[in-house]
Amino acid sequence: MVTNLRAFAVIAAAFVLAGICTARAEESQDSKVEQFRAKLRALDWVRGPQDITISGNSTLSLPDGYVYLDAPNTKKFLELNENLGSGKEVMVAPKSLGWSAYLQFEDAGYIKDDEKIDADAILETLKAGNQRGNEERRRRGWTELHLTGWSIPPAYNNSTKRLEWATSLQSQSGDATNFSTKILGRRGFTTVILVSSPEDAPGAITDLNKVLTGYRFNSGNTYAEWRPGDKVAAYGLTGLIVGGAVAAAAKTGLLKGLFVALAAAWKVVVAAVLALLAGLRNLFKRKHA
Repeated sequence: MVTNLRAFAVIAAAFVLAGICTARAEESQDSKVEQFRAKLRALDWVRGPQDITISGNSTLSLPDGYVYLDAPNTKKFLELNENLGSGKEVMVAPKSLGWSAYLQFEDAGYIKDDEKIDADAILETLKAGNQRGNEERRRRGWTELHLTGWSIPPAYNNSTKRLEWATSLQSQSGDATNFSTKILGRRGFTTVILVSSPEDAPGAITDLNKVLTGYRFNSGNTYAEWRPGDKVAAYGLTGLIVGGAVAAAAKTGLLKGLFVALAAAWKVVVAAVLALLAGLRNLFKRKHA
């Protein structure tokens, strides 16, 4: 009987110890989540509705229910989520942060849009750039990110002057879909990269397209206002997908080191996971309060 009581006491103590360890682990996790949320709140969020000038040559009419981060704050947001950034991107997202989109203007010159797109060849080039990007992620101690294929094959809309495609990505954090848009202008183009979970991608793409109806190049900078003598880019639509620097260098054989710039384009902010962990639905409400 004594032996049984001792055994029971040992088992009970083990359960108590396990409960203490679990509680401490939960407290530690809660502390990390709160620290993460505090860093997000500290960013300089701009809320719609209002007009925002981007890159000095275009305007975004940010709707109500959406938020915006300028380039310095976007860089901080990306680093918080273990992502590489160029330092020139700005971010747009709904208040829930269910998805996020990154805009950046490239003063590359006028892009001729009469080129045929070879989706299979482009995908192989993107995968090669993805491998270089993983080398940089490993150096930083980040999880690897793998491009698995097209979610939406590249296509060009001549009426809106927009080139669009979407890639499927995988990492230890989960799957993601990167939807990309290139909006052509007189002196270059604006890149828009949408990041969302695969299951939310269709709705997020529809949502983003509504937001982009409020994006426009200012007078004198539209694609239709190109004039002879303006700068013309050394690449076309394919170069917009694989990265202009890589496309231009391919003609001269000077590819060394250029994949670093391409690697910066890969983002895998699995927004649904972040919202679950950090309670982002209440982020802006609590900051306002």
